[in-house]
Amino acid sequence: MPSPTDSASKQTEEQDRKAARLAQKLRANLQRRKAQARSRGEGGADSRPEGLLKGEGDDSE
Repeated sequence: MPSPTDSASKQTEEQDRKAARLAQKLRANLQRRKAQARSRGEGGADSRPEGLLKGEGDDSE
């Protein structure tokens, strides 16, 4: 029968692995978001009230 300290240390190891996994995912997400922000450039917000007007840049017709 495992002693209480064995199960406690096993639980601690599992928590440590989970925390490391979550930290790695958080770093990857942050890097992805930073890359997205960089790719958008430093342009200002679009000042047009409705976006593109019909016919401008619409190649579907």
